[in-house]
Order: sequence, then structure tokens, then C-alpha cells
Amino acid sequence: MNKLTSANRKYLRALAHHIDPVVLIGKNGISDGVINSIEIALNSKELIKIKFRDFKDNKKKLSEGIEKHTGSSIVGIIGNILILYKKSLNPDNIKIRF
Repeated sequence: MNKLTSANRKYLRALAHHIDPVVLIGKNGISDGVINSIEIALNSKELIKIKFRDFKDNKKKLSEGIEKHTGSSIVGIIGNILILYKKSLNPDNIKIRF
């Protein structure tokens, strides 16, 4: 997990503005399957959004857990949407350059 500068986060938030959430956190919470889906999405897209449909009161703590388990970086939490970034492990999938 790389620490993002405030300029990096600002740049990534701008890129994330037009993308839709790829993972929804619902009544079942965060399971191994959800973490696996997040990791797959991060490896292919690098920048994703996750929407909290439930557990809205605990989204900050859950977001930190997701960040830790996936090795990603939290770009920001806007409303009930979490924006995550992780540089792709596959050099062919790297789309975002700072």
C-alpha cells in the first residue's frame, strides 16, 4: 500500500468522478467473496468505487479494513461511496500514472 499525497488523491478523485460503483456492501457485510471481488476489480481497473448500502454508520472502520486486506489506498469517502486505488500488479493493466 503506497501512501498517496493530497495531490494524488485529488487527481484520483477527479478520475473517479465518472465511474460507477463496482461492488456493493449490503446486508451480508464484508465477506471473503467481497474482498476477492474488490481485489479482482482493483487489479483490472486500479481505481474503483464501492457503495455502502448497509453499514453506513461503520463505513470508515470497514473502509480501513478493506484497505488493509486488499493492500489498496483509500482515495476518499464521499457520502456512502468509497474510492479505492491500487496500482495493478500486471504491467499491461497500468492505466494511471502520476
